[in-house]
Amino acid sequence: MREQLDILKNENERLLSILQISQSFTAELDLELLLKKISDVVRSVLRADRCTVFLYDSERNELWSKVATGIKNEIRFSAELGLAGYTARTGEVLNIPDAYADTRFNPEIDKKTGYRTETVLTIPLRDEKNEITGVFQVLNKKNGQFTEEDEKLLGALASTASTAIENSKSYEDLHRSFISFIETLSTTLDSRDYITSGHSRRVTLYSVQIAQLMKLNRNELDLIRFAALLHDIGKLGIPEMVLFKNKRLSEDEYEIIKRHASLSHTILNKIHFQKHLKDLPKIAASHHEKIDGKGYPKGLKGDQIPLGGKIIAVCDVFDALTSRKQYSDRLDIEKVIEILESETGTSFEPYVVYQFKNIPLNILIEILEFGHHEELIESDLRFLSKFTMKDLLEIRRTKNRTAEQRRLDETFIRYYSRKYRK
Repeated sequence: MREQLDILKNENERLLSILQISQSFTAELDLELLLKKISDVVRSVLRADRCTVFLYDSERNELWSKVATGIKNEIRFSAELGLAGYTARTGEVLNIPDAYADTRFNPEIDKKTGYRTETVLTIPLRDEKNEITGVFQVLNKKNGQFTEEDEKLLGALASTASTAIENSKSYEDLHRSFISFIETLSTTLDSRDYITSGHSRRVTLYSVQIAQLMKLNRNELDLIRFAALLHDIGKLGIPEMVLFKNKRLSEDEYEIIKRHASLSHTILNKIHFQKHLKDLPKIAASHHEKIDGKGYPKGLKGDQIPLGGKIIAVCDVFDALTSRKQYSDRLDIEKVIEILESETGTSFEPYVVYQFKNIPLNILIEILEFGHHEELIESDLRFLSKFTMKDLLEIRRTKNRTAEQRRLDETFIRYYSRKYRK
C-alpha cells in the first residue's frame, strides 16, 4: 500500500511539473528563446547531457535548429540523415542505448564538435493536423540509459512544446508581416520627396544602433524601430506646396510644417498596436521636443520626453545635416558633430549623443550610403569597424598622426564626401 502511494505521489509530482513547464512554454513568443527554454527544461527533467529541438523545413526537406546545447551556430541538415532524420521521416520514437552501434546514426556533428554521442532518445513533434513539424533529440542520459518512463515524459513535453512552437511561429510570421507593412509605409512616405529619400530608414538604422549600445531589450528595440520608421508620417497631412518649397519658409509656413509632429500622433493613435508598442505614437511625435522644454509640439522637457523620442531626435538631426543634396556637398563631419555637441543638454540628451559617437564607423558609413551598398569595399568596412566617431574626432585633432590614423581619416572621408546619386 505504501509503495502504491509513493508511486501515485511521484506521478502527481510529474504531472504537476509538466503543467508548470507547459505554462512557461506558452508564455514565450520569441521562437529562439522558446527553443532554448524547451531545450534546457527537457535536458534537466530527463537528466541528460544535451537536448536539441529540431524544426522540420518541408520545402527543403531539412531539419534545423538555432538552439543546440554546446553548439553556437545554426544546425541544418537533410532529413534523410541521422536518427533525428529517421524520426522526422517515420514518426517513430527511438531509444538508442549505443549510437555508434546503430547504422542510422550520423556521426558528422560529433566529428565537427568533438562531442561523443552515446545514448539517444528522439521523438517527433506534431501539429494539430498530426503532421510532423520537428524532432526532440536528447543525448547521453546521466547515470544510465533512457527509460520507458523517459519516453512517456518526453512525449508529454513534446505535445505541449509543439503547440507553443506553432504559436511562436505564427506570431513571428505576423510580426514579419507587420514589419514589412511598416517599412513599405515608411518608404512610400520618403519617396514623396527625392531630396529626403531614405531619410526614415536611415534615422531608424541610427536609432537602433544607439538602442543596442544602450542594451535595450527586444520590445524596446521594436518600439524605437517602428517609431523611427513612422516619425514623419504626419507630413502626409502637410500641403506639398509648403513641404517641398525650395525657398525660405515664412513664419506661417514654418508653423504649418511643425504640425507634422502632432499629426504623426493623431494618425498613429488610431492604429491598434500590440501592448509593447502602445507608446509608439507618443515616441514618434516627440522627436522635435527638446530637453530644455523649447521644442514642439508639447514643449516637453527632460524626463517628460520618452527615451525613444530623445534617440530619434539626435538621429533625425544628424541625417538632416549629412544627407547628400543634389547641388551641394555634405556638411563637414566635424561641423555636424560640433552642432550636435553644442545642442547637448539643451536640445539633446547627453547620454544619447555620447552613445551616437560610439557607433562603429563601418556601420555609420553603411547607413550614410544606404541604397548604395554595392559600392562599399569589404576591406574598408573591416578596417573602419575597429573605430568609432569618437575615435575619428580624436584622430582629427591629433597633429602627428600614425599611418593607421591617416588611413582612417582618408578612408572615412572617401566615402563621406561622395557626390549625390539617386
